[in-house]
Amino acid sequence: MRFITCRHEGRDTWGAVTENGEGVIDLGRRLPDLPDLSTALEAERLGEAAEAASWAEADLSMSDITYERTIPRPGKILCIGVNYGGRNAEYTDTANSNKPSVFVRFPDSLVGHDESLIRPPESSQLDYEGEIVAVIGKRGRRIPQTEARDHIAGLALGNEGSVRDWLRHGKFNVTQGKNWERSGSLGPWMVTLDEIGKFQDLHIETHVNGELRQSDTVASMAFPIEFQVAYLSTFITLQPGDIIFTGTPTGAGAHLDPPQWLKPGDIVEVSVPEIGILRNTIQDEESP
Repeated sequence: MRFITCRHEGRDTWGAVTENGEGVIDLGRRLPDLPDLSTALEAERLGEAAEAASWAEADLSMSDITYERTIPRPGKILCIGVNYGGRNAEYTDTANSNKPSVFVRFPDSLVGHDESLIRPPESSQLDYEGEIVAVIGKRGRRIPQTEARDHIAGLALGNEGSVRDWLRHGKFNVTQGKNWERSGSLGPWMVTLDEIGKFQDLHIETHVNGELRQSDTVASMAFPIEFQVAYLSTFITLQPGDIIFTGTPTGAGAHLDPPQWLKPGDIVEVSVPEIGILRNTIQDEESP
């Protein structure tokens, strides 16, 4: 099932996308004590929501909604860096590690599907990073890899947009370059795991203005998604509604020759066949 967060006639809501992809079953209205997807996840009532949607007909047309960030209130946004095959070669420091690179983002840095990513006036180096995003659905600490999938509610897509020159303002610090407001995205919806096969078979691509820039399968990850859940939950309790950006393949604009930065009017599309397409345009920040 595909769960979506959206806006319709000035009202924020959430729901399930119909099988034909043309409508939304408005769960925010049908389940008033679950006003959004974050609440449903936090209450661990996603199964109840799926049951309510399984017999219902569409309340809203997809053509009449505006997409919003799929998880409206992520508790933690954890990101895994340099995780696909070949990524180490994109960096001066090519030392391998048997532990993943981890950093965090804040919710205001992410928008939804079909919304614009914002290039700030302080930098021209806005870049894309197409990623698969795991949404936690069950609380856990020190989760074994063999049980990691049981703690994931579903998968979404992300564009882990980065302002590259601001990543280098501190020696051991990427926070500034990863958290510009509206610089990344999450969407278009969350697909529950009953519709997802083996993670390693998922094939992710990123296109910029129709040109293929990134293409790889999860099988080439240095740290598989199950390992990420186990590793992260060792030092922090993963809670329903937390999300994990699981890494990006080679081919980001910073590592092309010459570098290719995003500019106003560009269209970035991140896609995985089993999940969908996350699309965003680029625009400059408006003057106050």
